[in-house]
Amino acid sequence: MLSTLSNFIAVAAARLTPFLTVAAAGGGHGEEGGKPHLPNFFSLLHDWGLLPDSIYHFTSEWINVIYGAFTAIIMSIFAMRVYARRKMIPEKAQNFLEMLVESMYNFIYSILGEDAKKYTPFLGTLFFYILINNFWGIIPGGHSPSTSINITASLAIIVFLYAQYTGIRRLGIVGYLDHLAGQPRSAISWVLVIILFPIHVIGEFAKPFSLAVRLFGNITGEDTLVAAFVMLGIASLAFIHLPVGLPLQVPFMLLGLLLSTIQALVFTILSTIYILLMLPHEEHAG
Repeated sequence: MLSTLSNFIAVAAARLTPFLTVAAAGGGHGEEGGKPHLPNFFSLLHDWGLLPDSIYHFTSEWINVIYGAFTAIIMSIFAMRVYARRKMIPEKAQNFLEMLVESMYNFIYSILGEDAKKYTPFLGTLFFYILINNFWGIIPGGHSPSTSINITASLAIIVFLYAQYTGIRRLGIVGYLDHLAGQPRSAISWVLVIILFPIHVIGEFAKPFSLAVRLFGNITGEDTLVAAFVMLGIASLAFIHLPVGLPLQVPFMLLGLLLSTIQALVFTILSTIYILLMLPHEEHAG
């Protein structure tokens, strides 16, 4: 056990050495998209000689998709196992899952009201998927898919399409266009349509952009900060050639757990509000 842990730390130190060199030179580039990352599971296997170069290059190219798929698989297996073993008197796993679902429903209900039951499956899945993706970057051997703008943009586009679909389905084509036009009801408001319509269209397209960039930027910064303090901890003891470093990153890993949760929550809240804005206003006047 101790030997394996020592090997992990030694390999991690070796892989982080280039980051220290580049950072000292003022470049600050890592091996993945110019951002420093801690070694992931596949890179460690490759360093230990347990993963062929061809497979390693494939996993490096698709690392974000692979860990995103891991998240989906973990969520699906856990949900299916709990559902298959559900009982009238729930056990711990069922209690835990029901608590998560109920908490998410109550939260979404506070925004959408009676429509919460209809949209909780989508929004709840979105929240927990992003949350686990964010946590991957803090787990040793993990890699957060949220540090890829492609992943965060994909999630934001899904929210954008779902919100537009909701608007068209609930308002109808005419009502949807009326919504984008600012619901003109007077001569002056009809004159302003020529200005308001393009502004609203641009605003709709700006929403997924802001969602994607916010999540990407915050989680990338969080993971980069943790990696930087791991480097600093290793460098601080490099003069005595130990395979370990000072655990300077631990406070920032704890902070990362909080930040990851907040960012998943912010993404979900904004997605919920985007859907709310597409619902018939009279249903939510109160």
